This record gives sequence, structure tokens and C-alpha cells, in this order.
Amino acid sequence: MSKPLVLMDQDGGVDDYLATLLLMTMEHIQPLGIVVTPADCYIQQAVSATRKILDLVGRSDIPVAQSTVRGINPFPALYRRDSFVVDYLPILNEQDEIQTPLAPETGQEFMVRSLLAAEQPVTLMVTGPLTTVAAALDLAPQIEQHIERIVWMGGALNVPGNVEPALEPGQDGSAEWNVYWDSLAAHRVWQTQIPLILCPLDLTNQVPVTSEFVRQLTKQRRYPLSDLAGQCYALVMTQVYYFWDVLATTYLAHPEFYQLQEWETVIVTTGKSQGRTKVETGGRKIQAMDKVDQEKYYAYILQQWAR
Repeated sequence: MSKPLVLMDQDGGVDDYLATLLLMTMEHIQPLGIVVTPADCYIQQAVSATRKILDLVGRSDIPVAQSTVRGINPFPALYRRDSFVVDYLPILNEQDEIQTPLAPETGQEFMVRSLLAAEQPVTLMVTGPLTTVAAALDLAPQIEQHIERIVWMGGALNVPGNVEPALEPGQDGSAEWNVYWDSLAAHRVWQTQIPLILCPLDLTNQVPVTSEFVRQLTKQRRYPLSDLAGQCYALVMTQVYYFWDVLATTYLAHPEFYQLQEWETVIVTTGKSQGRTKVETGGRKIQAMDKVDQEKYYAYILQQWAR
């Protein structure tokens, strides 16, 4: 039986890099490539860091593509600057040249080509905004038939969002950043028939990156992947930090860790709630990760990075 095919679309935040790192450890999955969307990052540094991570894990056979889409509401520069730091981490810069290839076309064109060339339906693992996916659908609507499902870290269903009104005046605090960056793109994807599985803030708020987890990770830093992950988490431990993208990506390997719940939803694209994923009767049906076995989840992450 052939391995499930996965095309990842991430946007260069610390947890995006670690979700990429995790995906590369999943032996039963065949990654087709990594698209980097220019959202929670500075794109050149994010593409460079991603390629270096694939070199580190010995997966320089997997191409990286740079999306050229633009969002509506930029991430704060304070968030995006982490892409510079990760790109300069010593563990990623021991080699003189990057081996992992950069795709010759844009990320959205690479997504179209990869989906049309795939021998079976593909799972899109998206840990940033849906803008590149929406752009690819606009370029070639027929790719919808080639997408088995989209697993997305995005949205806040029955909890507050993480777009703070203090940073974004005029907002009511209900939006999650991956939706808010480009709510029109999310709305575009909501109009398709593609099955959607969300990892919303409702769940990620329950799974923090704890000091105990980082301590256990530090104990296995003799393994390069743990060493890199530990350095990345050291960047963000001055704030309350969650396993947003890593938690979402783990679903690919161990869906049995999770409970799903179905919701009818709409994407709010205007006004003070722009970027809200609103639960609304008659809306688009989606599945959302509702609960996770935290003990099994934490153990799995530590196990995968002990190599």
C-alpha cells in the first residue's frame, strides 16, 4: 500500500519550523514538498531556514517553494523577526551550501503542479493562512478534486481569538491570526467541497509548551532534532507559548490521540470581527479537534525528536 501524500504549507513562525521538523520524522507519510507563505515571517529568511532544516534531517530530496501571495492584515514585525533568528542558529549553519532545492516556480504554482502530478489524493497540512491554497484554487480550480482533505491550524470557535485589539485597533478580539491575515482566502476555501479538519485555539489553548517539556527536551539534546527544537523553544519561553502547529501536524500520524467534533461555521470577512471563524447554524460543516490525549501527545513529540 502506498504512503499517504502530504503537501505542507507553513508560514515561517517558530512552531511552523518545528511542525516541519516533526513531519519529516513520520516514516509512514510521503511529503511532496514544503510551501512557505509570507505571513508570520520574513520570507527569504523563512525559506532559507526551512531548506536548512530539511538538510539537517537528511531530506534534501524534498523541494521548498516560496509563495508570493499577500495578506490583508500583516503580522506584527515583533512576531516575524523570529525567522531571522532561526535562520542564523548555529546547528543550521554548519554546512557551506544548502542542498535542499528551491522550486523554480512560485509556491502557489508549485502547489498546483504537485497536486496535478500526484498519483493519489493529497492531504494539505496548512499551519499558516490559507492564502496560497486559495491562490492555487484560483489558478487551477480542478485541483480541488486532487485534495483529499485540508488539516489546518486555524480559527477560534468557542473561545476568544488571539488578535489583540491593542495591536489591531478596531478589532473585537474574536479572530485567530491565520484567519485574520487573509479572511477572504479562508472564505474562498470554505466555498469548496474539500473536507476541513481544524486545530483551533479551543484545543491549542489546552496544550502549552511547558517548562517541564522543555526540560525533558534538553535532556536529549545529544540528538540533533531535540537540540534544534530546544533552541527554537528557548526563543519563545519568555511568553506563554502553545503547540499550535506541532499539535495540528501530529494529527497526521496519530489521529487516535484526538477527538473531533463537527461544527457549522462561516468566516467573517468584514467589520470588527473580521477573521472570526463563527459557529453558525447552516454554515459550512467542518471537523475540529476538540480533545487530545496530552500524555500520549507529549511522549510522542519527545520520541520523534530523539533521533
